[in-house]
Amino acid sequence: MLTLDPSQPAQGAAVDIARLLALRFPARQLDIRRRRRALAQLSGGQRSNFRGRGIEFEEVRGYQPGDDIRAIDWRVTARTGSAHTKLFHEERERPVLLVVDQRSSMQFGSQNCFKLVLAAEIAALLAWSALASNERVGGLLMRDTDHWEMRPRNSRRTVLALLSALAEPPASSQAADSGDAEKNRFSTLLRSVRRVARPGSSIFIISDFEGAEDDDAREELFQLARHVEITAIHCSDPLEAQLPPAGRYSVTDGQARADLDTGIFGLSQRFAELYASRVDGYQQQLQRLGIPMLSASTTQAPLTLLRNIYGGAGSPTEASDSAKVTNGG
Repeated sequence: MLTLDPSQPAQGAAVDIARLLALRFPARQLDIRRRRRALAQLSGGQRSNFRGRGIEFEEVRGYQPGDDIRAIDWRVTARTGSAHTKLFHEERERPVLLVVDQRSSMQFGSQNCFKLVLAAEIAALLAWSALASNERVGGLLMRDTDHWEMRPRNSRRTVLALLSALAEPPASSQAADSGDAEKNRFSTLLRSVRRVARPGSSIFIISDFEGAEDDDAREELFQLARHVEITAIHCSDPLEAQLPPAGRYSVTDGQARADLDTGIFGLSQRFAELYASRVDGYQQQLQRLGIPMLSASTTQAPLTLLRNIYGGAGSPTEASDSAKVTNGG
């Protein structure tokens, strides 16, 4: 039996499928169809919720005075000898695609959980909320040497398959040594998204955005943002922004080990400045494309982050009542 307090940060170095399943209850407090003013400001201005064409073809009928001449169907007009126009209706369906970064850079955390776990719980909350809103939900998980994908479907089974994939332990990667480094680049992730996503989709990219500053990644993101609505969720850990107190520490990247002396004059300040500059660069790059970026930390509860933007029908009383969820499944 699992007791889950969604007001607390995610926990652990590995994704727990039981926690992902239990998040379907607090996800009722979210409505991802809502885009509050705060999110619009993060994207640099108001944008339409429906990207791409936003309308679907319905039928052809005879031209009537006042119809938009740009909608005239010239083929039917030529065949029949009388003017005909195309009618369209607004396309309200908006498939949701959850893009989750599971590369080795996400397998890090100094407080509460790894960024990988944080990203998985954010994705689970969004998936349950989308399903409750009768949206089609799909996913794409990016790993060091491969990826997993499922196209959006309005199916509980699809969400369960996504959660199961999120909970699979990432294989240890020797991508750099085996010549497969190309596979774990951020641009490769975006290229895969472009192949899967249909125009008008709502895409959530949950990542630490390692490699997003590369020129090819910038181009892929630009092409993707032309046809879909993107929300970026940047995952981070406090140790990435600020070095620990002065002292000597043993550090490793998973392959090599070295000693780090954080007492060197100016090192901590320079480290913090470089990190802040990199994150600011991500924000500016995304803002130019009208993409809002939410900041998610391993010190913050995923539900708290999402409720600030996508708080739905759940009242404060309901939120309090459901603060602790017991799942016997």
